[in-house]
Amino acid sequence: MTLSTEQIEISKFMSFLQDWDRGTKAIRHQILNDFINTSKGKTSPELELQFAQGASLFLTRLTAWLRITYMVGTCVTEQLQAIGIFLSAASGHRYLIEILEVGGILTLLEILRLKQLQEDAKQEALKLLTIIANAGRKYKELICESYGVRNIAECLANSKLEKTQEQAQILLELLAQGNPKYQLQVYKGLIALLPCTSPKVQQMALQALRTLQSIVKIVHPCIVDPLLNILRTIHYEVQYEVIEFIKVLLNYKVRQALLEGVVARLTPSTENQPKIFHDEPTSNLAESSPLYVQQAAAAKVIGIIIKESTEIAEEMLQLRVVHHLMIVMGNLEYASSQKQACLTLEVSIYESYLIHTFPVVEEHVRQAIGESFYELYMKHPENLYLKMDSIQAAVLVNNKVNIPGSIEAAAE
Repeated sequence: MTLSTEQIEISKFMSFLQDWDRGTKAIRHQILNDFINTSKGKTSPELELQFAQGASLFLTRLTAWLRITYMVGTCVTEQLQAIGIFLSAASGHRYLIEILEVGGILTLLEILRLKQLQEDAKQEALKLLTIIANAGRKYKELICESYGVRNIAECLANSKLEKTQEQAQILLELLAQGNPKYQLQVYKGLIALLPCTSPKVQQMALQALRTLQSIVKIVHPCIVDPLLNILRTIHYEVQYEVIEFIKVLLNYKVRQALLEGVVARLTPSTENQPKIFHDEPTSNLAESSPLYVQQAAAAKVIGIIIKESTEIAEEMLQLRVVHHLMIVMGNLEYASSQKQACLTLEVSIYESYLIHTFPVVEEHVRQAIGESFYELYMKHPENLYLKMDSIQAAVLVNNKVNIPGSIEAAAE
């Protein structure tokens, strides 16, 4: 570039900065759109050439205007997109440093918390934080030190758009990877999302937890109750994630607590049981449906894990799982066949599996309910509750099947 050409470019750039400095909101909005449309994918040298080696002067103006206006929502999305061009530019590490020096991380995290901002702005803020986190471990630590995990998790929980939720999930997983100082903080932040009412958020939190489990390598005991409570969900995609995560956690110290919790959710305490277990049949099951879904899901979990591991099946027997399954079957005699078909199917299939797998189970069940009822039970397990009478139902509900130590005795 000759001296005269360089002077022309500098003059153009100074005129550009004057237009920005004196421009109204509408003019600045147009400048931002022009920059975004013409500069995406440019490298740091290309940006410097575009701005006559003064790209940092424009970046400084962008970050300053963002800090002044982000709370009122003035062109926030476009400002973040423009800053993103600098952050993602190849060989542009110095732009990252310049943004951090003016409190860029705190500004981006604050944007995630503002209810008045549209979600596209939050998506852009999450993208910029992801770029920063990808720059290395010390930048992940900076985000976490700025209460980033909490802000990002809250953004995930409160967002209505799936794209925003997915971007937050990606960022949380990224913050835990290669960041040993804060990986447990991310893990706990995801656990805090499990009671969320949004099934999509629950699904994403479970997916992230399963991904991070091999990284964290420990399990916080507080995970058991919120995890098992999600079994009430009617959303099968969430239920699938719960079951898959439970299978992973059975290899950790919470195994006993998980198995006990799953069995306990087959037969909730009396005060938590739906009225249909105690009163005359009714067509209104709206209040009791979540509990039935939870029982069916618990039975499904039991069935899956006992089929995958004989050792776990034996542990389940020590927890009186057969006793609880029979109680559920007995209570179904009073339930609506249409509403409880899934629960009946789950319970009958898995109890039959235990009976056929362990002769000692067959022996105890036969003794508990009598020969004739046992034959009916094994002949029609899938619709037994439609065929049995109230006396037979009471036999199931009041059964005393208890097999602790029987497996070992049978083996001797």
